[in-house]
Amino acid sequence: MARYGMVMDMRTCVGCQACMAACSAENQTPFWSEKFRTHVEDKEQGSFPDVRRVLLPRLCMHCENTPCLSACPTGATHMNDDGIVLVNNDRCIGCYACCIACPYDARYPYDREDVEKEHELYGEDVTHKVPHVDKCTFCVQRLAQNLEPACAATCPTHSRIFGDLDDPSSEAHKLATSGKAQALNQGLGTSPKVFYIPS
Repeated sequence: MARYGMVMDMRTCVGCQACMAACSAENQTPFWSEKFRTHVEDKEQGSFPDVRRVLLPRLCMHCENTPCLSACPTGATHMNDDGIVLVNNDRCIGCYACCIACPYDARYPYDREDVEKEHELYGEDVTHKVPHVDKCTFCVQRLAQNLEPACAATCPTHSRIFGDLDDPSSEAHKLATSGKAQALNQGLGTSPKVFYIPS
């Protein structure tokens, strides 16, 4: 089995938000409510005259030690054999315990209004048929077709590198173990599978 993860190369991210658009199109995320599975935070660091812009791509960290999974009372949140954290929409009762437990603020409610709007836009091709809590799945439906997640496939600067973290030949493994990449909030002990190479 693979152990999928992603490396964000912040040296090359230009904040074009193509990742957000690709994810929204692929996963029918409620962009109309400004809810996204992935986004890019645009921050300023420092003070005049030493100010710089920092672009921080965010998404679910697909932690090995998953607070969201432990908090879920129905088993809707689960991890598949490839280490991807998923939500069974039909089992989710919308209690938001997972949202509270997630230290990365990577989940959001896909509420009834969003389901109705999705139906208006996509007709019978909807993928979110009931209200639930939604999050990044690493585009598990694309992985089943040997395709990488939509955000990584679309990124024009190759700042999102996806792959098997246990495969020594994968670029993601090489970068994640290079010493240049680090996980966010490592002190939390969640062992994220998303890593960042600082700009």
